Parts: sequence; structure tokens; C-alpha cells
Amino acid sequence: MTTATLDGITVPPRSRRIWRVMRLHLAAPSVFLGIPWIIVGMAFFVSVAIAVLIALNGGQATGQRYSWAVLSPQWYLVVVGVQAVGLTFPFALGFGVTRRDFWLGTAALFTLLSLVNAAAYTILLQVERATDHWWTGTHMFDSLWYGLGPWYHDFFSTFALQMFVFFIGAATTTLYMRWRVVGVIAASAVVVVLLLAAAVVVTAVDGWSALADLLATATIPGIFTVVLATALLCAVGGYLVIRKATPRS
Repeated sequence: MTTATLDGITVPPRSRRIWRVMRLHLAAPSVFLGIPWIIVGMAFFVSVAIAVLIALNGGQATGQRYSWAVLSPQWYLVVVGVQAVGLTFPFALGFGVTRRDFWLGTAALFTLLSLVNAAAYTILLQVERATDHWWTGTHMFDSLWYGLGPWYHDFFSTFALQMFVFFIGAATTTLYMRWRVVGVIAASAVVVVLLLAAAVVVTAVDGWSALADLLATATIPGIFTVVLATALLCAVGGYLVIRKATPRS
């Protein structure tokens, strides 16, 4: 792409502007890459220690199949989504970054990180299974829904989940930046009202049994397609809100 010129001012192509936003976020790479994997590492060593202790006492660590250790960094990544907007957005505006470019660059970074982490999780799961669970019976990655289907189910579910936690944090922060606490409370109230309304409708049509059957037969790709769709709705909603948001102290 060529560089545009407007009234004597050189305007870089959008791809370069988006790349600059991504680099701005990665000025502190440990936030996005270091700390999440430190959390994973800590959860891994705790899981190994538990599995070894169980083995030394003559037991089997089959219960680790239901361990949530594999999800340990997700809670932190919600905070990363919050910080990516709350801390970087005012700074980016000071450098002349437009709201659209900022959001596109942020979304591109979230997508890239989700792809990388999904690939890493998928590979580590295969290594875990190939080594008979790290030679200790440890179930770190081969737990919950992971490992129940083909590898691409694991990849897709991790990608969808990471996109969700990133964008739920970022979108919530845009509400706060535009309408402060009132906006966050109002949005939360709307979600609660919608859930209650849905519960009333299901009850009115005596549909709880049908809903339970639907959830019982839901597939991993189906569930995480809904998760990914929710993430994309948060991404679109966040963009619509941040267009009018003004950073305030």
C-alpha cells in the first residue's frame, strides 16, 4: 500500500497504523506474554507436585482430569483486556492515534495472541499425552473438555475462550471510559434483566427439560462457537462505544 498525503501531511497506510498500535501495546511484552505463561508454569508445577504426592501415597491422579489449572491464566487475561484499553487508550490518543485505528490494532493483537496461545496449548496437550502425562500422571492440559476430541477442537476452544476474556475486559472498560460507573452498572443490569426474562420465558413454556437436553447434547465446537460469537459482539460493541469515549482521570 502507498502512503497517502493530505494537505501536505503524510498519512501512513492503515496497516502500518494498526501495526504501530500493536507495538505500543507490546511496549511491555511481559503483560501479554510473560505473566500469563508464568501463571501457567506455576499451575503446572503445583499440578505435578500434587500428582507426585498422590502417587507416593499409592493413589492415582485421575481426579486431576477435572482440574481447572488449565484455565489459570484466563482470569488474568480479563485484566489484560481492561488494561489494554484503560491504560493504553489515553496514551495512544496523545500520539495522534485515531479511535478506529486503536481499536483495530487492539483487536488484531488480541486475535494474534489468541492464535499463538491456542497453538501452544494444543501442542502442550499433545506432548502431555505422548509422555503419559509428564511421566507422573499429571493432568495439566489434558483436563476438562481438553483431549476429549480431535486436536482442532482443543485449538478452537482455546482460541474462542481467549478472545472472549480479552474482549469482555476491553469492552467493559470502554463502557467505563464513556459513562463511568453508571455505564458499567447499567450494562450489568441489562444483562441480568435479559437473563431473568429468558428464564421467565423458558419457565412459561415449560422448556427446562428441553433446555437441559440441548445442553447435554451440545458439542465442544458448538459451545465455543457461541463463546466466540459473544466475543465478536463485545468487539463490535466496544468499538461503537469507544468512538465517543473520552479518557478522564
